[in-house]
Amino acid sequence: MERTIQKKLPVGGGSWVTVDVYGEPGAPGLVVVPGALSDAHAWRHVATALDAWPSVAVVNRRGRAPSGPLTDAYSLRTEVEDLGVVLDGFADTEALLGWSYGGLIALLAADVRPLRHVVAYEPVMRPFAAHVLPDLKAAEEAGDWDVTVETVHRRIAGADAAHVDALRADPQAWETMRRLSRPAHAELAALNAALPPDGTARRAGRVDLIVGELNRGKAPYGTTFEDVRRRTPGAGVHVLPGQGHMAHAEAPAELARLLNGLAVAAR
Repeated sequence: MERTIQKKLPVGGGSWVTVDVYGEPGAPGLVVVPGALSDAHAWRHVATALDAWPSVAVVNRRGRAPSGPLTDAYSLRTEVEDLGVVLDGFADTEALLGWSYGGLIALLAADVRPLRHVVAYEPVMRPFAAHVLPDLKAAEEAGDWDVTVETVHRRIAGADAAHVDALRADPQAWETMRRLSRPAHAELAALNAALPPDGTARRAGRVDLIVGELNRGKAPYGTTFEDVRRRTPGAGVHVLPGQGHMAHAEAPAELARLLNGLAVAAR
């Protein structure tokens, strides 16, 4: 399906979020919540490959253009409240998908309001990568987004220098990551400031958790995935073969195929 409209929603505190809608505007569908160093545009290939819903609405969370600023009062609770505004604006939502930080946001939203179906791909939760917070803060204060991107890839994701050099070799892609890295410190600080929940998605009709095969049981994404899984009893667990954390960018068709199957199973 193709993108049809972009919707702007005020979320209070002088900020707003935009939502890219694919398919039939107003039809029941899927809402997608990306995580850090990602935006709605990064999920376009997944959105266009999905066919299990008549519409797919991809949230551009605050802190990334054309959505509004994080604001001084930003926290994980802010993200959950923002998502509530989006879900109010898409009242016929059939399913909610969150990736990484967005996965935790989706699961927490389903703990405070009833939702039919929630899917989370490698959701993260506290404690997560708190050791890099001082370096991310220093890079933010210096406006050094090259250091921010490299810190995320090297010291959180565990990529080697050759991988980062390969990313730098594509100037357009590197500049996109620099732009998307600006909220990185605030988002990671908010994640680690929030107490781990006793449970998640307790008001969801069905919950499916996805982990990439390459990360299963491995730090940091596989281990934090297990922390979330333990707090989400009754959730189905699915492994995406041959993939890691970036499946939406590296294997969008395979991820969409899995999501389409989960949609069928949930009906």
